[in-house]
Amino acid sequence: MIYNDFKGLKLSALGMGTMRLPTKEGYNDIDEEKTYEMVKYAIDNGVNYFDTAWGYHGGNSEITMGNVLSKFPRESYYLATKFPGYDVSNMDKVEEIFEKQLKRLKVDYFDFYLVHNLCEKNVNEYLDPKFGIYEYLLKQKRLGRIRHLGFSTHGSLETMKRFLDAYGDGMEFCQLQINYLDYKFQQGKEKIEMVTKLGMPVFVMEPVRGGKLATLPQEYTDILKEANKDYTAPEWAFRFIQGLPEVKVTLSGMSNFDQLCENIKTFNESKPLNDKESAALMKVRDDMICKASLPCTSCRYCTDHCPMELDIPKIIELYNEYTMSKGGFIAPMVVGTMPENKRPSACIGCKSCEAVCPQQIKISDMMADFSAKLR
Repeated sequence: MIYNDFKGLKLSALGMGTMRLPTKEGYNDIDEEKTYEMVKYAIDNGVNYFDTAWGYHGGNSEITMGNVLSKFPRESYYLATKFPGYDVSNMDKVEEIFEKQLKRLKVDYFDFYLVHNLCEKNVNEYLDPKFGIYEYLLKQKRLGRIRHLGFSTHGSLETMKRFLDAYGDGMEFCQLQINYLDYKFQQGKEKIEMVTKLGMPVFVMEPVRGGKLATLPQEYTDILKEANKDYTAPEWAFRFIQGLPEVKVTLSGMSNFDQLCENIKTFNESKPLNDKESAALMKVRDDMICKASLPCTSCRYCTDHCPMELDIPKIIELYNEYTMSKGGFIAPMVVGTMPENKRPSACIGCKSCEAVCPQQIKISDMMADFSAKLR
């Protein structure tokens, strides 16, 4: 197993995410016996970082991981969980939730604790001093109940900057959605640069984009096979991450034993992509983005001619995210934070924007389609 240094700790480069544990009858019905087998194999083979959260598997992930990890010496693993601010109704319950998490996970302290899913929907609440979230978490750190404090985010660069301007001094690491697609598509590169300038290392989530990069169409498989015939689709994704020196831990939500074994094998050696392999993967990535995205260049000619004063480039960006993710939660969440008169549904179909679009994008059709999909 590869290990990376973090403040005197040796963290396994592969971490076990627990949002997609093996189940029985449904998503919330975790198979604890199979989970134990996976965790034991992971620890026996060098994985020492385990990541869970309040809401995973309907709250049962923390409970199951508490039951399973309590069978192992506390010093044999590092445990991470998160404050569930993705649901703004939790903002006034930080103490209640934190105490409950300690009991669920059967520990006296968390090695890593994160402000969860900072985004446009909740940044105002996270920054509102009346909830006292930041101050409470800093207090728990002083008391030794949190060893390292960080945050996870799917938010924009602007949202990240607002948060870091306020709380950056107290944050020790940042968890980002990074994979070879989102490194370009969701400004992953720029997000990494933002936090590393502040001295924060990166922990990666969704390295195979929720499994979407674990199986590729034959046309892409053929391109990659020409560059390296031995790599599987997931391995291409992980080898890309290994080429990012800012990354300390790559989390994978492995839901079965075979995935765990394959990923551990990949992380038994550091083998970043070479120039030939990287060129092949970027060719695949760019084609995937091109086929799924409208070619907006953010020239903003359209906004100058929109009678409704819509931020058309931003809406197109969200439409592309929705299309690429086949729904997902990011685009609907961000649109939900917009005023009603600035959403795609506010488009009146006048096509004034289309008359000046250099890319000849059918913007009114996009607005109508996006509105229908978001209903």
